[in-house]
Amino acid sequence: MNTSKTLGRLALGSFLVTAGIAHLTFKRKAFKAQVPNWVPLDKDDTVVYSGYAEIALGTGLLVAPKKYRASMGKIAGLFFAAVFPGNIAQYVNRKNSFGLNTDEKRLARLFFQPFLIWWAVRATSNDGLQKDK
Repeated sequence: MNTSKTLGRLALGSFLVTAGIAHLTFKRKAFKAQVPNWVPLDKDDTVVYSGYAEIALGTGLLVAPKKYRASMGKIAGLFFAAVFPGNIAQYVNRKNSFGLNTDEKRLARLFFQPFLIWWAVRATSNDGLQKDK
């Protein structure tokens, strides 16, 4: 097994679980600031539901059997794509949150999201691995 891919998967899974817990507890207000006004749900509900989703995705990345890891990575990548409008809204609306208190910092964050998508897919891909029979 590829050690760097395993470490990448475990790191991303841990990151997601931690972020999900932050959604539900100590960073809840900061996450609410990122919810775009056009989201049809209450901002607090949106933060709570996305926190649950991050905990579930992170846990899946950490413990999913090998045959499901690539699917988990694709789902995590889709999640990162789905929350990207929140990052755009934070930039466009100049919302300060998570130390992103300048236009330059908020803009730089936008370029990090494609990296998260790539990370999720790459760290869970089956290339070079033999399929279980």
